[in-house]
Amino acid sequence: MLDKTPADLSAVLGGVARTLQAEPDVGSTLAAIVEAAVDHVDGAAYAGITLVEQDGSLRTVAPTDEVVSAIDRLQYRSGQGPCLDAIAEHRVFRTGDLTAEARWSGFAAAAAGTGIRSILSYRLFVTGTTLGALTMYSGTRDAFTDRTVDDGAVFATHAAIALVGAQTEAQLQAAVEGRDMIGMAKGLLMARHAVDPVQAFRLLVEASQTTNVKLRDVAAWLVEHHREM
Repeated sequence: MLDKTPADLSAVLGGVARTLQAEPDVGSTLAAIVEAAVDHVDGAAYAGITLVEQDGSLRTVAPTDEVVSAIDRLQYRSGQGPCLDAIAEHRVFRTGDLTAEARWSGFAAAAAGTGIRSILSYRLFVTGTTLGALTMYSGTRDAFTDRTVDDGAVFATHAAIALVGAQTEAQLQAAVEGRDMIGMAKGLLMARHAVDPVQAFRLLVEASQTTNVKLRDVAAWLVEHHREM
């Protein structure tokens, strides 16, 4: 395959960005990211994303093939691998032949058993916040050239921006839905118990604290079961 020129890459990224903006939720955005990575990054046969959860745990999402999940499980279990190092050390990691890889002795041999030989992993981040890693895989030795690494880095930057945008939108949507649910629950309590909005909200808070259930979930339960009360 011919190397892409800067103009070619710019056109590709523009199209990918528009595709990602059209995705309705975080899951769809992640799926679009990995599919676009396989389509547009030379040498990539498979791709997946490792997300860093709020508690620091790692989770593989939107893998394009089961082999991606299998290799990621090996990394998580051994605590070694290019994806983990990309997240921890904030730089790109590449291996051209897992059968001869000495950096991750507890991971490389087992990963090579899946048939994968080359791995290329980028940290996904915005403004210093690490979201996870975008990782590409190939069964071919030395599948990722220096030019591919550079092109993929630009792609990973666009992917991180799209991902954080989707996450922010999802959080805002959840906040709006939660506010609406609490408003409906307050209205039900006001009608049933002849209390004002402040007192109704206080009842919800007390129920949340007593049951150790999130306020939004208490409100949702009340809205769903109010006819049974």
